[in-house]
Amino acid sequence: MSRDPYELLGVKRDATQKEIQSAYRKLAKKLHPDLNPGDKEAERKFKEISAAYGIVGDEDKRGRFDRGEIDATGAEQAPRNFYRDYAGSSGQGSAYHNGGGFADFGEGEDLFSSFFSRRARGGGGSASGMQMQGHDRHFNMEVEFLDALNGAARTVSLPDGATLEVKIPAGSKDGQTLRLKGKGEPGFNGGPAGDALIDIKVKPHPLYTRDGDDIRFDMPISLREAVLGGKIRVPVPGGALNVTLAPYSNTGKVLRLKGKGAPNRFGGHGDAYVTLKIVLPDQPDAALADFVRDWAAGEAHSPRETLGA
Repeated sequence: MSRDPYELLGVKRDATQKEIQSAYRKLAKKLHPDLNPGDKEAERKFKEISAAYGIVGDEDKRGRFDRGEIDATGAEQAPRNFYRDYAGSSGQGSAYHNGGGFADFGEGEDLFSSFFSRRARGGGGSASGMQMQGHDRHFNMEVEFLDALNGAARTVSLPDGATLEVKIPAGSKDGQTLRLKGKGEPGFNGGPAGDALIDIKVKPHPLYTRDGDDIRFDMPISLREAVLGGKIRVPVPGGALNVTLAPYSNTGKVLRLKGKGAPNRFGGHGDAYVTLKIVLPDQPDAALADFVRDWAAGEAHSPRETLGA
């Protein structure tokens, strides 16, 4: 008789799914066959906890197990209310009535034989004989902003000392999950291996920010460039571009550089949006101060009028 899956995993029946997952992972790391070569007892226990997790680690199966619809191996249980449904019936048409006033189980034998034959065909035997897919492995990976944007290759170290090569696709986003088929826990009794799930955490960049497939950043310009315009060198993730600045380009003006953003899944790229920011010299310039002081038109210029100041 199979043991209670909650008991095997060492959790209470009212444990959360997260607590069940945590308990399974802790036991799996301790009992995994790769970490206990040749240890048949560890292998047996690993199969037991994996079969248990296959029941209560799945919310739907857990609910069915708790309601008594399936047993600890996942096999269908006989309906518990089959007698109650008919016990109140006293008519001659009742399937449980005979002329002597007692329940006639002759026809009911078909119910039981059908149930047990279904159980045999549907994998109702012991868990050790079932083919089961291995569980997924979950990893977190921090990635540099430009590596996520341009694509890169990284290596993940597994708990057993092995390594896993991960290709980060160009255009990967923060919070995105990469799935590597067949790189998870090995299957049981010839079942397929699970997958490796890599959760991407993109580090912030000192200049760029991501906005969907677009890139945004501030571009400092001098007072001379702002007034007279001219060519400026703008750094974008793929390199640097010469951009023509129009005269009288104000702080806050946004330049759109089409196709210079992040790669997207359609084979194209987003755009780069560059916000201009006028920056005065770090050191005071007497000539500049004299010019502004003698600039009569400057006194009439009131940029805060639109604010109602």
